[in-house]
Amino acid sequence: MTFDLIIKHGTVVDGTGAAPFVADVAVTGDRVMAIGTDLGEAARIVDARDCYVAPGFVDIHTHYDGQATWDEEMAPSSWHGVTTVVMGNCGVGFAPAAPDRHDWLIGLMEGVEDIPGSALSEGMKWNWESFPEYLDALEAMPRAVDVATQVPHGAVRAYVMGDRGAANEPPTESDIARMAQIVEEGLTAGALGFSTSRTVLHKSIDGELVPGTTATPEELMGIGKGMKRAGHGVFEMASDLLPEWNEFEWMGDLSRESGVPVTFAALQSPIKAMNFDDQLAQMREQNAKGANILAQISMRGTGLVLGWRTTFNPFSFKPSWAEAADLGESAQLEKLLDPDFKAKLIAEDSIFPDSELQLLGQLMANAFDMQYALTEGFNYEPTEQQSIAHLAAGAGVSGAEYAYDLMTGQNGTGFIYFPLLNYADGNLNFLEPVLQSDDCINSLSDGGAHCGTICDAASPTFMLQHWVRDRDGFRITLSEAIKRQCADTARVYGLEDRGILAPGYLADINIIELDKIGMSQPWVARDLPAGGKRLLQSATGYRATFKSGVQTFDGGRFLGTTPGGLIRGPQDAPESAALKVAS
Repeated sequence: MTFDLIIKHGTVVDGTGAAPFVADVAVTGDRVMAIGTDLGEAARIVDARDCYVAPGFVDIHTHYDGQATWDEEMAPSSWHGVTTVVMGNCGVGFAPAAPDRHDWLIGLMEGVEDIPGSALSEGMKWNWESFPEYLDALEAMPRAVDVATQVPHGAVRAYVMGDRGAANEPPTESDIARMAQIVEEGLTAGALGFSTSRTVLHKSIDGELVPGTTATPEELMGIGKGMKRAGHGVFEMASDLLPEWNEFEWMGDLSRESGVPVTFAALQSPIKAMNFDDQLAQMREQNAKGANILAQISMRGTGLVLGWRTTFNPFSFKPSWAEAADLGESAQLEKLLDPDFKAKLIAEDSIFPDSELQLLGQLMANAFDMQYALTEGFNYEPTEQQSIAHLAAGAGVSGAEYAYDLMTGQNGTGFIYFPLLNYADGNLNFLEPVLQSDDCINSLSDGGAHCGTICDAASPTFMLQHWVRDRDGFRITLSEAIKRQCADTARVYGLEDRGILAPGYLADINIIELDKIGMSQPWVARDLPAGGKRLLQSATGYRATFKSGVQTFDGGRFLGTTPGGLIRGPQDAPESAALKVAS
C-alpha cells in the first residue's frame, strides 16, 4: 500500500499516556492509517529521527471569536503546536448579534478581553445575526487550525432582553425560555458549549459588568435545560466564586439535572474569596454526589506583561502618564528619557477610576516584590532574588526607579512580568498535584485575548519546556504532558476523533525536538486590522506541524496551507480505535 505520508524513525508519544516508542506513522488524507515499522511506500517521507512525534495540541480556552473571521494563520496559538482551538469562553462573543448591537458587542469584548475594538470593527464583516449564521460564516473560511466555539451568555442576554439584558436586570420566565431556545439552537447547529462570566473584573469598555454576571440559579438552570434538550455541550464559567452565591451548589445541580459537564477557571488569587484548595474541595464534594465538574487550570502564573507600550505599567494611574501614553514610539521614548519627567512620574501618587482597578493599580505601582524583569530566556517560575524589589535594593535605588529604567531599556521595549494570579506562594508548587488530577484540565491560555496585557498562548510550549524538561524538583513525564494537552482536553468537549496518534484518528501531528523547545521574549506587534497591537511570543523546537495530514508549519514558519475548518458538534472516535490508556 502506498500512503500519502510516512513520518519515519521518530519516537511516538501517542497521547494515551503510554510510554514513548520508536515507530513510523503513516498518513493518507486527513487520517492516521498505520503506526509501526516497515509500513510500505509513501508519496512523501519525513525523517523524524531524534524527535518526538505527538498529536497536535487542543487548546480549550481561547478568544479568537473575531480573529477567526479574518485570519487564516490563527497566531500565536498555531505557532505553539496547537491544531484545535475552542473559543467563545467567559460569556463573550459575537453571536447572536442584532444589527444595532455590533458596536456594543465589540465594546464588551474589548473591555473583557483587551482586544482592540478598532481591529474588531475593521476585521469583522458581520455577515450573520443568529448563532447558526455565525457558524456558517466561520465555516466559509479555511485556517491553519480547526476552530470550535461556544454560545456566549452576554450576547444571548442582550439579544433576548435588549438593554435590560445588557444591564443585568432579572429576566422574565419567557426571557429565560427564549435564551434557552437560542442556546439549544446554537448547540444543535454545532456549538460545543455555552459560556458565562460571573466576575466583577469582566467589564465592557464602558465599565459595565458583562451581562449574566449576577444571573440567578433559575436563569442558569433554565439555560441548562436547553443544553439538555440539545443532547451535548459543556457549560463553561469564569467566576469570583463568592461564598454567598453558592456557586458549586448550583453548578452541581445543573450538571446532575442537565447531564452536561460544567467547567470553571480555578485560580490561586489574592482577590478571590475562596482559596484554591477550597475550590477543588467543593468541586469534588459535588462530583461525589454525581456531578461532572472540571477545573480549568493554568500551568503558570497568570502574568500581566507591563511595559510602556502594553496596556498597563506601574505608572499607568499616575496623572503625568497621560503626557506620554499616546505619543508615537520615538516621541514617547524621548519623553521617558527626560530626567525631569522621570522624577515627576515616579514621585506622583496614583489615582484610580474605580475600586476594582484600585487593588490592581496599587499592586502594580508598589508590589515590586511580585514583579520580575522579563528578559530573553526568562524562567516563568522566578525566585525572590530575581524580583525587581531585590534587584533594586542591590542597585541602591527604589523599586519604582528600577522598573522605570528597565522598561525604558531596549529602546523603550523592556518588559516586567507581574504574576497577579497563581503565584501567591512565589512558586508553582501548588500545581504539582493538580497536574496529575483527572478533574483538573490544562487550560486558560486565553489565546487571541488580552492583547496588550497577557501573553499566555505559549502555554503548551511552556508545559514542555518547564514542566517536562527544565523545572527543578517535581516534573511530569512527556507522556503525561502530551496526554493532558491532547487527548484530555479534546475529550472535555467531546472531540473523540483527535488527541491520539492511532489508526483512524485525525492526522494532527507535531514533530518535536524537545531539547530545542523554548519561547522567545514577548514583543508588541501592530499587525491586527487597523494597526491594532498585540503581544506575541514565538516558539522554537517544533520541527513540523501537520493539520489533518497537511503540513502547516516548518520549523516555526507558516507555510500558508489551510487544512483547518469549523468543528460542528462532538466528534466520534474512529471505529477502528482500540485505546490502551496507561494507568
